[in-house]
Amino acid sequence: MIRLLNVFILLLSFSALSQAATYPAATGFNADNSDPQAIAIADASMEAMGGYPAWNETRYITWRFFGGRLHVWDKWTGDIRFEQDDLTVLMNINTRKGSAWRGGQELSNADSLQAALDRGYRAWINDAYWLVMPYKLKDSGVTLKYKSAGQSQDGREADILVLTFAEVGVTPQNKYEVWVDKETKLVSQWAFYGKASDAEPRFIGPWNNWQKHGQIMLSDNRGERGHTDVAVFSKLPESIFKKPQPVDMMKFAQ
Repeated sequence: MIRLLNVFILLLSFSALSQAATYPAATGFNADNSDPQAIAIADASMEAMGGYPAWNETRYITWRFFGGRLHVWDKWTGDIRFEQDDLTVLMNINTRKGSAWRGGQELSNADSLQAALDRGYRAWINDAYWLVMPYKLKDSGVTLKYKSAGQSQDGREADILVLTFAEVGVTPQNKYEVWVDKETKLVSQWAFYGKASDAEPRFIGPWNNWQKHGQIMLSDNRGERGHTDVAVFSKLPESIFKKPQPVDMMKFAQ
């Protein structure tokens, strides 16, 4: 009897560890001050989007932010390609080092190069969040709270989570409220607050048109605007991150 009880306890422990490993929080996630209910909802949402292993194994993501500036992101290395108007930036978001070209001419002046790298980095920080925020609910520096049950603006029942930040990104004073659809477990809406202390959000907008890309789900529709050319790749030529010549990313999606 004692042996069976010990086996049962071991199985429970293994199950708990397996569940924890399914969507491990990033180092620096504020688990102590986050709500268990909010964490459980974040875990369920990750599973609905394909699961943490699928997200972790996804290497390359490309998109045009609201149909404009182009991003190509190597999640494994941190290399990015950024194009806007006549500017092309090839850099690493972890080291924040790289090269830039304007009008086909490489920027050799240190100040001009640094300004271009800063522009590319800040654009990536902002634009990536507008695409993959639901995968970042347990990121470093995040405190995740459960606010209440509610409805999104289109009437869908949802659980509302609150994200605040500490010493991360370029705007750690921001706050987000995130609606997670009770039925699909996918994010259906968000609200942005410039400061965590603000009483009213600057905007509220939908997360619509969830589609499968590779092994994961991504949403490109933000209401009146939407991302275009969204794609996921397992392989890309090295030249994407090394050569400034214009590329048609959609040819790799065929």
